[in-house]
Amino acid sequence: MRALICCLAGASILGAPVGQAAGGASPAGDPEPAPAAKPRDGQHDFDWDLGHWQVHVRRLLHPLTGSTTWVEYRGTDVVRKVWDGRANLGEVELDGAAGHLEYLTLRLYNPQSHQWSMNISSSAAGVLSPPAIGSFEGGRGEFYDQEDYDGRRILVRFEVFVLSPTSCRFEQAFSADGARPGSSTCSSTRRGRGARRAPPQRQRRKYRVAVGVTRVQACARDEREYEGAVAERLRVRDGAHVQEQ
Repeated sequence: MRALICCLAGASILGAPVGQAAGGASPAGDPEPAPAAKPRDGQHDFDWDLGHWQVHVRRLLHPLTGSTTWVEYRGTDVVRKVWDGRANLGEVELDGAAGHLEYLTLRLYNPQSHQWSMNISSSAAGVLSPPAIGSFEGGRGEFYDQEDYDGRRILVRFEVFVLSPTSCRFEQAFSADGARPGSSTCSSTRRGRGARRAPPQRQRRKYRVAVGVTRVQACARDEREYEGAVAERLRVRDGAHVQEQ
């Protein structure tokens, strides 16, 4: 990853540019060079991603082995804004025939490089993966990093396609020989999120929960919210029931 950044950054050399006098003036008759274009401010490039998503993931079980066995998962991704959009956190929960997966995604915008970093961790690993670095252009994001996989160093590409306000697709591809990564090893399609809105103000109602011989009263917007609060605070056992007072 750092090598990639260094290659992109190594665009200047010591001394005056060729064809320019030491004092900074151009030779007579030569046009003045055009000013460099100002980098685009991409700090809100992930704003479309904020909110709740339904996720369908299709993953190649053994990449870079010639395997054609794919596994599928379905679940949710909840993305929250941090630092007024210059960062965001996503909580992903997936279930499939291969088991239950939990991921945390952290995206950070670098105002100096005008690029984003995508960092991922799983509940099983508990550490962040190497960040993938990149940016968006025309509704498509491209991000790269280098990782150790199965005893070898590989190049990883993440692509993000914003298909509509309520759908998008993420794809991941590997390369073990340093060439541009080819076919996808993992794809994620997300739909049905819509614009995030504040929940409507509803009149709170009182509920009573019965757990053995213990009775507790509290306020909640609805029965589901109350059940969740009581389950967390009182560790409601199986068989607890909720009745509207």
